[in-house]
Amino acid sequence: MVSPSRGTCCMIRFENVSKSYRKGHAVLRGLNLEIAEREFAVLIGPSGCGKSTTLSLVNRLTVPTGGAVLMDGVDIAHTDPVILRRHIGFVFQSIGLFPHLTVTENIGITPRLLGWRIQEISARIRELMEMVRLPSAYAERLPRHLSGGEQQRVGLARALAARPKIMLMDEPFGALDPLVRDELGGEYRVIHDRLGLTTVLVTHDMTEGLLLADRIVVMREGEIVQRGSPRDLLRSPADDFVRAMIESPRRRAERLNQALSLGAPA
Repeated sequence: MVSPSRGTCCMIRFENVSKSYRKGHAVLRGLNLEIAEREFAVLIGPSGCGKSTTLSLVNRLTVPTGGAVLMDGVDIAHTDPVILRRHIGFVFQSIGLFPHLTVTENIGITPRLLGWRIQEISARIRELMEMVRLPSAYAERLPRHLSGGEQQRVGLARALAARPKIMLMDEPFGALDPLVRDELGGEYRVIHDRLGLTTVLVTHDMTEGLLLADRIVVMREGEIVQRGSPRDLLRSPADDFVRAMIESPRRRAERLNQALSLGAPA
């Protein structure tokens, strides 16, 4: 994994962002965060910590109560949300494929909305199906005839269809079985690097964050507790909360190593 270089520009910036819902309940409190171009950033923390809200601020599915979200230096509050979203890929746990559309129709929906020529759309669909490892024989299948992992591959291809610079991913692999989840996560990391994307992924799984991220942002109660590379967090957790999150995958790895050693032939 290659971290963003020092000369890389900041693509997404949160400036003192707050978000409150009913009766003044604060979900985010003075969030300041920069995500560089081509960076793979992971937002991690317990349920209700504000990580999904932070993600949804980037494409204006949510608007801040205070502060500003900037993209390439421009406050997105002044950008048409429909235009903004058409140029940001979004993958989420529930996938949200259109059940009455085939695989190719689902993948090609955003390019069609953008007015691409039919030949361009067809070529892009073929390219993406190969990229996400979907057999061409699946092209005319409906979502109900696909496994969960196959549906998520279609969802990923659909999010990439219009060649976005930014990918937002909210627990995209959380509903999949562990083997498929690990496989898809690794494959997406390769796609991220190959296409030079800026990715923001939300997860509650520290192991997933450590394996995929250039930088991890640990959140708790609407605030950032620590940010840094996986190595930074492993070497110097900021407090007991971060230390406990790091210890979980460590203990799992230790138990696995112990099991493997016990099962090894004498």
